Amino acid sequence: MNFLYWQLLFLLVLPFGLIVWIWLRQNGEIVMPFDHGRQKKGRVWKFFLNIAESVPALLLAVVIIILAGPTNLGTPVQQRELKNIQFCLDVSGSMTAKFGAGSRYDAAMEAINDFIDYREGDSFGLTIFGVQNLQWVPLTSDTSAFKCATPFLRPESLPRGFGGTMIGKALQACQKVLVEREEGDRMILLVSDGASFDLNSPNDEELAKKLRADDITVYAVHISNTSLPPEVATITTLTGGESFTPGDKDGLRAVFRKIDRMQETKLKPAYAVRQDYFWPFAVTGMVLLGVSLLTSFGLRYTPW
Repeated sequence: MNFLYWQLLFLLVLPFGLIVWIWLRQNGEIVMPFDHGRQKKGRVWKFFLNIAESVPALLLAVVIIILAGPTNLGTPVQQRELKNIQFCLDVSGSMTAKFGAGSRYDAAMEAINDFIDYREGDSFGLTIFGVQNLQWVPLTSDTSAFKCATPFLRPESLPRGFGGTMIGKALQACQKVLVEREEGDRMILLVSDGASFDLNSPNDEELAKKLRADDITVYAVHISNTSLPPEVATITTLTGGESFTPGDKDGLRAVFRKIDRMQETKLKPAYAVRQDYFWPFAVTGMVLLGVSLLTSFGLRYTPW
């Protein structure tokens, strides 16, 4: 146990000096008419009276100890390292194509919501894109916005600016969001079904180098019957990520599960946090206060 303001402990000489004086003093004796009789010395009562008069001094000692700020080391805890995961979701018109029982967009949003459910504790953001891009959900550990976003981001309901596909521009927007986070790993999870002319060589390699310089890993999920654009594969490879081409809804869900396993939760080294340690002294003070109150009803020196 340590004290934040250990210098205050020197004040303990006051209550302990007062206790010594109470037990060594010779006063408290009053001459009465029958003092020359055979009355007892009252040593037993004097002992209990001294204890009663020592209680306020002990209470003062407890107050000084509390003011000195007692602390101790808590139980060592392990904290998980935060991961900042930015979803980059294609909402162009082609995402309305059939994919399983619904559309590609429906399958993507369902897979994203499943993914964040078993990644509790990480921070998630959502950028939607077509020709233009929009930061829809800021990086946050509160995932309720994702649950509510599905009906509002349907490709058929968005303005014409989201009709095309510009993946490079969208990845740069995600990069700006992630670099603002100084703590935790950074990851972009791109979900798209098309190719993008703004990634034509050498733009793909240049963008990949910038992302890697900011410690951003890119994973790509290509939900389409077409082959994966080689530019997207270049970016994922150079940033340390991977690309996937699920053929159906179950495959899409399996891809997200695989990404979860590839990005395992890391734990920080265990350490003990110093915390306040007031409770034993507070309880002692309350007990002493109660004893002092009880003794004041009769266990005290009186001049008669």
